[in-house]
Amino acid sequence: MSLFDLFRRHLLENFLLRDGRVGISPDSGKDVPSVCPHEVRGREAAADFVVPPDPGLGARMSFHGSAKIPFECTDIVALDAKSGCIHDADEFFRFGVSGTGCRKQLCQRSSILPSVHEIPGGFDFSRYRSGSAKNRNKNKMLHLGFLLVAFACAPAHGNDLPQPLQPTDFIEFDAGQAELGQFLFFDPILSGNRNISCATCHSPDHAGTDALSLGIGEGGIGVGPDRTPGTGDSRIRKRIPRNAPALWNLGAKEVATLFHDGRIAVSDIYDNGFNTPAQEWLPEGLNSVLAVQALFPLTSQFEMAGDPGENQVAGAAYDRIDAVWPILARRVRTIPEYEKLFTAAFDDVNGPLDINITHIADAIAAFMGTEFRSHDSPFDAYLAGNAAALTPSQRSGLELFYGKAGCSECHSGPLLTDQGFHALMLPHFGPGRTRQWDPVVRDTGHMGVSDRLEDAYRFRTPSLRNVALTGPYGHNGAYPTLEGIIRHHLAPEVSFARWQPQLANLPEVPWLSATDFLPLDDAYERARLSSRLDIDAVSLSDEEIADLIAFMHALSGTSSLKGRLGRPDYVPSGLEVD
Repeated sequence: MSLFDLFRRHLLENFLLRDGRVGISPDSGKDVPSVCPHEVRGREAAADFVVPPDPGLGARMSFHGSAKIPFECTDIVALDAKSGCIHDADEFFRFGVSGTGCRKQLCQRSSILPSVHEIPGGFDFSRYRSGSAKNRNKNKMLHLGFLLVAFACAPAHGNDLPQPLQPTDFIEFDAGQAELGQFLFFDPILSGNRNISCATCHSPDHAGTDALSLGIGEGGIGVGPDRTPGTGDSRIRKRIPRNAPALWNLGAKEVATLFHDGRIAVSDIYDNGFNTPAQEWLPEGLNSVLAVQALFPLTSQFEMAGDPGENQVAGAAYDRIDAVWPILARRVRTIPEYEKLFTAAFDDVNGPLDINITHIADAIAAFMGTEFRSHDSPFDAYLAGNAAALTPSQRSGLELFYGKAGCSECHSGPLLTDQGFHALMLPHFGPGRTRQWDPVVRDTGHMGVSDRLEDAYRFRTPSLRNVALTGPYGHNGAYPTLEGIIRHHLAPEVSFARWQPQLANLPEVPWLSATDFLPLDDAYERARLSSRLDIDAVSLSDEEIADLIAFMHALSGTSSLKGRLGRPDYVPSGLEVD
């Protein structure tokens, strides 16, 4: 085997085949797939590259339209996505590349784009086909050396950069329903004691969160980090078990699972389209998984419903979960302004008696999906082709994110989440979301939904959109800073052992403080939790960690952070707006 062939095999095996996305044609060309640019963009193509195993194969590969390139006379074939032209880059590699416009990251290095299809523009390789065999081989080696440099410059993130988010990636909610949902989102009328709204824990002043590790729900006073646990008989009985999740981009079409443990998910298990705690009693006609999600805080004793002895809603929740929703719908439809708004927003509402909980949930979802949509960050601008959108530190952080640090293994796709569940060994504190028959206070995460032991202590991968604005971090807000949660990901076992309670942002609640950290002090629970870990330790320097943090800030939106409808001046119930 010649030195040239060794170089060619090395490039193929170490740059193209190692990620498993290169297809090898095993036959005489009958099954060489036709790969079109739109298929590559939609990740539907059978292979991104097709490499004939035999130089004399003579297979023809269709790239777009009726254009077919014979492999025996073309070594590198690249489709220029801008011009639609096919370029011949000489004959030594013998592989085809389709759709370089959407695979150009293969040769992307920060703002430099030596894309494969640009190489022929700067070099006239056709002249290498003439002359002696010795000169042709010499020129082939020069050509190979140039491309090896180009591929060597490609960072590890090459094939992982997502496509920019587009308006078409989101559910198109009705504008009138969104305006109605704005009122409902801020109206305490939907809580058992009429004293807390969705916006109390998902405040626009704190990027859709409450800025606490574990929130103060029903019975508390105030908003955000200044919220207090209340006094007297109405004071809180328990902290909210988990951190208030951010609401950004939950209206994206790809979102199919919600809540930290995934207890709301698109599924046909109950023949109603969703797997939820309501099981077969979920109301019919809900327009999205986001609308389904909106129903459940209303039924939670410590979030919005209150104690059973305090109001009819809380009492109904203890009877059966679906008994709550007709009570709340009745409250809303007796308010004249809401009757008018629902009649205008929904075609099937002609009067107050037509208003039901499905309409309420759909309206709230329309508001959330419209108000908390964010795809105007510097990262989005960079993906769209503006190389200057990121600072040098942010570009370095991006390369670490999609390369050495391994962040994109879970935080993938345009929303920067795989919607999967992973055990991170985050320290446990607070009441946890204990399963019904669990004998100890703990939070086993997705296992509480799936009842599978392998899901113990696994929690849903959060989206990183606007992550710099939505701390504290982790399913229980264990870390107040981005640096803290990043360092935990890099060294989970060490961080778990070193974690201190003062890192948690918990409002002082004297009657609960004695039990806040009991699970953390339970040696058996610590052993169970620390036995479950789905990520590997990674060694990064302080400078590299700073670059990762800089990239996290590049995920923050710009004008979208101001919202589209904002906080209303009043709500139709006349109750106080948080």
